[in-house]
Amino acid sequence: MTGKLAGKVAVITAATSGMALATAKLFVEEGAYVFITGRRQQHLDDAVKSIGKNAVGVQGDAGNLADLDRLYKTVKREKGNIDILYASAGFGEFNIPLGSITEENFDNTFNVNVRGTLFAVQKALPLLRDGGSIIMTGSIASVKGFPGFTTYTKSR
Repeated sequence: MTGKLAGKVAVITAATSGMALATAKLFVEEGAYVFITGRRQQHLDDAVKSIGKNAVGVQGDAGNLADLDRLYKTVKREKGNIDILYASAGFGEFNIPLGSITEENFDNTFNVNVRGTLFAVQKALPLLRDGGSIIMTGSIASVKGFPGFTTYTKSR
């Protein structure tokens, strides 16, 4: 196997679409074996199929610690370690004016974007090889305000 990531093991959270799915495809093209996550099984299955090879989907929500434990148990059982963690999970409820944000809106967003990212990294540490990489994605929303995106903006 050739490529910059030949023989490497990567975990990419929320890789059923967008930038994270494109990254999973690129990592596989470069020789990596990837574990991807997603909340909806059908989208996860479709993503694994679109990657084509060297990919396993593990259904779960990044904000759910039991789901993260199951992810890393699967990685440990199948590959033993991680070379790259790409923490990409993000959630936002948009077009909610500041005065209308509820505790539930706040919790839903921060559970994935903050709690999920922190624990995705923390729980990966025992499997992360020396010299491994941790990549955490964010959003332009963290540096540029958008009306109706208050909770999301503060979480990224």
